Amino acid sequence: MASRLLSLARGSVRSGRLLALRNYTNGEIAIPLTFSSPNSTFYDNVNVKQVDVSSTTGTFGILPHHVPSIAVLQPGLVTVYETDKTQKYFASSGTVTVNADGTVQILAEEAYPLDMFDAQAARQGLDKCKQQRSSASSDAERAEADIGIELYENLIKALE
Repeated sequence: MASRLLSLARGSVRSGRLLALRNYTNGEIAIPLTFSSPNSTFYDNVNVKQVDVSSTTGTFGILPHHVPSIAVLQPGLVTVYETDKTQKYFASSGTVTVNADGTVQILAEEAYPLDMFDAQAARQGLDKCKQQRSSASSDAERAEADIGIELYENLIKALE
């Protein structure tokens, strides 16, 4: 009986340690976010409320206590919900990691604030890629055009 109680007590100590690792923003549990690309660091261990990402398995939101996971980003929107505002970015590809300690890292090949993009220019880029796809004479040319089509379609969707 005593050893069973000791096991329960050890479990309480472990969970207490995990509670101590959590971060708080305005009294609410927060997510420490690091989000960067080779050219920019958007967040460096900054506490945020929520992060939404586009991955190859679908779009998903990350809230405090999210299950640890790793996902591959697809071209798409990354939305960061801060305490008092929401920031939107477009990422071309990369990875998102949700760690057991609640921290989140987004490492993008390329990422820019969404307001830096022009919808008309994106539509023109999509048309150009579609033309390249229809006139492609090799598998490599078709694959390159398909990548451009996917990127521009997702960018246009994010801008709407």
